[in-house]
Amino acid sequence: MTITHLKTAKPAAERAEDDARVRATVEATLADIETRGDAAVAELSARFDGVSRPSFRLTQSEIEAAMAKVSSRDMEDIRFAQDQIRRFAEAQRASMTDIEVETLPGVILGHKNIPVQSVGCYVPGGKFPMVASAHMSVLTATVAGVPRIVASAPPHKGAPHPAIVAAMHLGGAHEIYVLGGIQAVGAMAIGTETIDPVHMLVGPGNAFVAEAKRQLYGRVGIDLFAGPTETMVIADDTVDAELCATDLLGQAEHGYNSPAALITNSHRLAEETLAEVDRLLAILPTAETAAASWRDYGEVILCESHDEMLAVANDMAYEHVQVMTDRDDWYLEHMHSYGALFLGPRTNVANGDKVIGTNHTLPTKKAGRYTGGLWVGKFLKTHSYQRITSDAAAAEIGTYGSRLCMLEGFVGHAEQCNIRVRRYGGRNVPYGVAAE
Repeated sequence: MTITHLKTAKPAAERAEDDARVRATVEATLADIETRGDAAVAELSARFDGVSRPSFRLTQSEIEAAMAKVSSRDMEDIRFAQDQIRRFAEAQRASMTDIEVETLPGVILGHKNIPVQSVGCYVPGGKFPMVASAHMSVLTATVAGVPRIVASAPPHKGAPHPAIVAAMHLGGAHEIYVLGGIQAVGAMAIGTETIDPVHMLVGPGNAFVAEAKRQLYGRVGIDLFAGPTETMVIADDTVDAELCATDLLGQAEHGYNSPAALITNSHRLAEETLAEVDRLLAILPTAETAAASWRDYGEVILCESHDEMLAVANDMAYEHVQVMTDRDDWYLEHMHSYGALFLGPRTNVANGDKVIGTNHTLPTKKAGRYTGGLWVGKFLKTHSYQRITSDAAAAEIGTYGSRLCMLEGFVGHAEQCNIRVRRYGGRNVPYGVAAE
């Protein structure tokens, strides 16, 4: 391969140092929440959210008061977005069917898709109130049939953010809390005197929220391991630098550590995009954040061919991959490691983030190699069952089972099979001996 890095990101060693600091902070904070419960949560909220309340759960009257502050246009837009997300989630749910099959005469096997019984949905809302995250988690859990949906977001300017509250409520949340950061996900997963723990945590968040979910995994389920948002643009000379630079910076504004990468086989486009990024940063209102991300985490990678571009993209396995080439469908066919694809210049990551209908909670840090993003299926557990309906089937399966258990030295296992051979097959199998 002939691959040239025209711009490189912050060294991996420096990123590891940042991660270690976050890991230690999260570990100590979660231990405090587990030890002191509500008292720890209250102190953390006062310190980081700037809010002190006797209860962090919003009452029905507080929910109604917050929703009353949302303009009719904003409410209409929220409902429109939720309609799109609901339609796609319902279609996905319909694709997941319970099955039952008779594999042999009298042997019935099947599975059922059962909703997780309680979910904690975290919605970021400190620097940017991410209203759309409420749709993606709360609404999708509702479509999946989750019977208890807990939603939490930090306060915005000292109070619950009206539009986030509206999105949570319209999405189907049963409990809404005004809590942010580690204290929110920790309280939902561990539980306190006033907050019952959930079975699963979902939703995006900053580095501390992501690390808290990682440390809590096992105690509860999570949607996926996620770090700062990532965006990749795969482009050739069929598009221009303004489009590429806009799509790169549109995601770089998420935070100070949001990777953004251009992969192209056009030297002209690469150079022009670098210049266009500088031009846009001079006028972008969120330039302070986007410029830091671009400086430390931005990359421009020049390849000779589409095959090289594909190989680099699959290896990097970024969260958002915007494809604008003369062969977008070819990338759709051959890309295998990513969060979500955005095909062609008419679409963009912001559509996916806010309104088009797919879910915006997606894998980062190369997790796209082994998982997709949040979807209705993440809230469902596929459980198998089996039933034997005839004596002949019980004896036949039992005979094979007995021998296979003894092959591994599990005599007790074999006896579970043997007793069925004796009772339903009428055969005298000695205790502890494989059936023949």
